[in-house]
Amino acid sequence: QVQLVESGGGSVQAGGSLRLSCAASGRAFSTYTMGWFRQAPGKEREFVGAIRWDGSNSYYTDSVKGRFTISRDNARNTVYLQMNNLSPEDTAVYYCAGDQYLRTTTSAARYGYWGQGTQVTVSS
Repeated sequence: QVQLVESGGGSVQAGGSLRLSCAASGRAFSTYTMGWFRQAPGKEREFVGAIRWDGSNSYYTDSVKGRFTISRDNARNTVYLQMNNLSPEDTAVYYCAGDQYLRTTTSAARYGYWGQGTQVTVSS
């Protein structure tokens, strides 16, 4: 079983950057595909991006491609979401999620483990 804790959220002006971290406890983190999701007020939770358990592949929703990058450090049991050129439309609570050996998926229902979320607010 894995417990996930996000950090790094905050407030930033449009065009700025933030890096979110998600620290995992428990064993076998290196077998977990890790995803990032976000939920804005009044909207459904949406997929942001994910990285394969071995870091060999990552994929993103179209709205963040070229601006957001997911990376992971399996030695530190941590996954990161680097967010650049932020816009007010990126304002949301950001969640990391994980599950073992997930193939390419954007579906939140496929992830069994979730963090508590961290707020990102981007002002214009």
